[in-house]
Amino acid sequence: MSADVPARSRLKDIPRGVWALGFVSLFMDISSEMIHALLPVYLVSVLGASMVAVGFIEGLAEATAMIVKIFSGALSDWLGKRKLLAAIGYGLAAFTKPVFPLATGLCWIVTARFVDRVGKGIRGAPRDALIADLTPAPIRGAAFGLRQSLDTVGAFVGPLAAIGLMALTLGNFTFVFWIAVIPAFVAFALMVFAVEEPARHENAQRNGTQLRLADARRLSSVFWAVVGLASVLTLARFSEAFLILRAQHLGMPVALVPLILVVMNVVYALSAYPAGVVSDRLGRTGVLLIGIATLIAADLVLAAADHVAIVLFGVALWGLHMGLTQGLLATLIADTAPADLRGTAFGLFNFASGIALLAASVIAGLLWDHFGPAATFIAGAGVSALALAGLAALSKRIARPA
Repeated sequence: MSADVPARSRLKDIPRGVWALGFVSLFMDISSEMIHALLPVYLVSVLGASMVAVGFIEGLAEATAMIVKIFSGALSDWLGKRKLLAAIGYGLAAFTKPVFPLATGLCWIVTARFVDRVGKGIRGAPRDALIADLTPAPIRGAAFGLRQSLDTVGAFVGPLAAIGLMALTLGNFTFVFWIAVIPAFVAFALMVFAVEEPARHENAQRNGTQLRLADARRLSSVFWAVVGLASVLTLARFSEAFLILRAQHLGMPVALVPLILVVMNVVYALSAYPAGVVSDRLGRTGVLLIGIATLIAADLVLAAADHVAIVLFGVALWGLHMGLTQGLLATLIADTAPADLRGTAFGLFNFASGIALLAASVIAGLLWDHFGPAATFIAGAGVSALALAGLAALSKRIARPA
């Protein structure tokens, strides 16, 4: 596809490789979310874990994924091959999934989550850089939005499947975890056989004989400002496990708990692609401002909630904020990084976000244990307000996409 594709893109304008990567994400998310939707409750009610332990496990798992991305991203730049590393990452995640139903204690679950997220970390930055490589700049927001939407479809199909299987099996966690293994291997197969390496990477020349930290100096101040903004926003957006536990705290039956992720991800999936398209046409900043303001509203609703229905409304707002921000932050990284350093750029972006996510999830658990659930969400709203102010200050430095 040529670089002069008009910004008023249609779905058929999105490169085939981006579609393939989207379906890879869809199937892997079905697998992961079937497990993730039940895991917080399983940890607390079956294995007897504390809220701090849940926050630490979830934060460590997600932070591990993001930290590993810094190395896989830089390696993909040096090799000039994104697909190989992405396939290794998806393969590792797929082969780790059977550990969940086989686990006999908390240590096994922690190990499985850790290794699974290492796989996510290996694939994340090369995959995002691959999308940027495949897509012309005028429709880059739409491409990232489409990949995010397909990913998020899997994120609500997974919990729906978990709800149905838990009802059919009268709460058999192990059976649901075994079924989750199947879509993981479908995703791995699609990654291997349906995604092609872009020609520019197949023919790329290595920039030197070793990975060089000095290459990071070529990243612009605007890029680093975006990384800083994303890190502050991540501090405000702790693990989604706390959304699930908020609903259970107000009496939602265990069999229906995955509905929380269904509601969040339906809204997320429906909003991510349109948000990307709008950002291609009108600029990134306005959409991001609305997204962060939506997170503040979601936190306040969840803090004040006294009924499961109100929690569901807050969760829907949370999903809308994700759709309005996540794909756009990735697009901004692609917009502000040199083409030959995109893997490194996504790696650094996710490293910073990973550290922030670990801190956010542990702090959220501590606030919940010592002051109650409302304090956790009020603190999130306060940090979100700081991110909103930071974006307002940064807005003039973020150029509209070319």
